[in-house]
Amino acid sequence: MSERSAPFTYPEVGATRTTMPTRYHRFRHRRRIGHGRDLFDRAAAHILEFGMQKGVDIFDRADTETAEPGTELTVRLGFGPLAITAPCRVVYVLTDPNRGGFAYGTLPGHPEIGEELFAVEYDPADDTVYGLVTAFSRPATWYVRLGGPAVRMIQRWFAIRYLRTLPTEP
Repeated sequence: MSERSAPFTYPEVGATRTTMPTRYHRFRHRRRIGHGRDLFDRAAAHILEFGMQKGVDIFDRADTETAEPGTELTVRLGFGPLAITAPCRVVYVLTDPNRGGFAYGTLPGHPEIGEELFAVEYDPADDTVYGLVTAFSRPATWYVRLGGPAVRMIQRWFAIRYLRTLPTEP
């Protein structure tokens, strides 16, 4: 079965958009990156071009230049011969006036099961721009199960690093 025809590895596809399921480890990391519509637009473009994944050096490949629903992509986790290629598919893209970004979900072969949202939010009330990473996941492999709390700590560390790749005010 090719990745293109492979189903997502979890039934709650799209749940990062609404209410995340309870049977998973969940997290949300949000950080103010600055002010202004221009910053929001630049950050949204960065996210849609897989800039967060490229910025933390885990991007492997994608079958489109920018995130679109159905885009297949892989990220590489680890180093050298110990690296794991993790297949994902873009579930949805946010192109709202005050929210931009995308979510991807795991495919067979990914060491975890779940979904992750990479987004930027604009608050028109005070012109503030926030970066956001939110996810739900659980282990799909023995080695992720064995990693337990350390794996969750690494996920949070990556979320912080993802947000640091976003453009900020000069």
